[in-house]
Amino acid sequence: MAQVELIMPKMGESVAEATIIKWLKNEGDKIALDEPVLEIATDKVDSEIPSPFEGFLSKKLFAEGDVVQVGKAVALISTEAPAATSNAPVTAPPAEKKVEAVAAAISQPVQSTETSKTGESGRFYSPLVRSIAKEEGVTIAELETIQGSGAQGRVTKNDILAYLPNKGKQQVAETTVETTVAPVSSNGTAVAAKVEATPQTVQVTKPAVSLMAGDEIIEMDRMRKLIADHMVMSKQVSPHVTSYVEADVTNLVQWRDRVKNSFEKREGEKITFTPVFIEAVVRAIKDFPMVNVSVDGQKIIVRKNINIGMAAALPSGNLIVPVIKNADRMNLIGLTKNVNDLAKRARANKLQPDEIQGGTFTLTNVGSFGNVMGTPIINQPQVAILAVGAIRKRPAVLETPQGDVIAIRQMMFLSLSYDHRVVDGMLGGSFLRRIADYLEQFDATREI
Repeated sequence: MAQVELIMPKMGESVAEATIIKWLKNEGDKIALDEPVLEIATDKVDSEIPSPFEGFLSKKLFAEGDVVQVGKAVALISTEAPAATSNAPVTAPPAEKKVEAVAAAISQPVQSTETSKTGESGRFYSPLVRSIAKEEGVTIAELETIQGSGAQGRVTKNDILAYLPNKGKQQVAETTVETTVAPVSSNGTAVAAKVEATPQTVQVTKPAVSLMAGDEIIEMDRMRKLIADHMVMSKQVSPHVTSYVEADVTNLVQWRDRVKNSFEKREGEKITFTPVFIEAVVRAIKDFPMVNVSVDGQKIIVRKNINIGMAAALPSGNLIVPVIKNADRMNLIGLTKNVNDLAKRARANKLQPDEIQGGTFTLTNVGSFGNVMGTPIINQPQVAILAVGAIRKRPAVLETPQGDVIAIRQMMFLSLSYDHRVVDGMLGGSFLRRIADYLEQFDATREI
């Protein structure tokens, strides 16, 4: 009986490791072809690894909670297949070879700056995290201060990448800052003066939480911890500003009412407002490309692709953001099919890791919960996020050749939160107004 390796598969171009969250089979259990053997997690996506062989699970090479690199063996399977066939060497794709090369490089003797596998606390650091730490000059002492979102509090790739932009910012500069000001004297004349200010450390202390009778304690699940850490990080990294506009979308509502039944009968898909919102966002991004950027230190990265993330609520109450890649290359039918497919698979926990990565702008529909507006938090490393509110009938003033009239119109609020480091009020406000203009000018006679 031959033994073959069950390999951690490649789950996306940017995914280099995964966490084992549950073994579905025990050692000695019989395994059918394509039967799931274990569950793994990458960022917010959980997946199952099926067996490419039929046989028995002879040995687990990692425990639950361990972080395993792509291309590494996670278990040994005993199979009746000939060893020459079943145990053929697995040729790793280029990305996997790169990961293995990094791991191999880490295992070689290095200088004293090499990051230890474990810190004083005993917390283990994966080869990928140690490699990033070495390249960025992050010491083991600094790693120990990073709050890990992985299993048993381990630091993941996302944790250390989120830490890097703020690296060293918590250290107080020892130099004195001189600021020149011009106070005004009693007679209104400006008087030159110098004010010396010494930076001081601002200690952020978490509030003490006391328990009261009848309180229930619920542990955050893994996804909720990731969301919490990501939101806190975003507010620390980006100075948020939010702008609002109100849009008359009566033409859009009338158009959808007219085409929704025939569209569903012809395409087998329901058409919602979301693909229309995305279409308007894409058009506005083409008009204002500096909203489709990311910040890397003091550099601005202008994105060539327009990849729109759409926030989707899961049955668990958590949030996930699948991404429509190259949304600017799709027509309204293509956007509709992509929106429906991603939303359906998100609710069923069937998304692939690559499908929640690579977004350049995010849309969230707070109107689906009956809210008229919201102040969303930027999905890093993006610089802006749009929230669309509920569409409500309201009286509005219309200008006609015969004079102003009051009419019942379909109105909605849109709010844009943006990173004020690179998006100022004029750009953010103009971009948001352009989205509203495209929605208000929607052709009610449009065929699809």
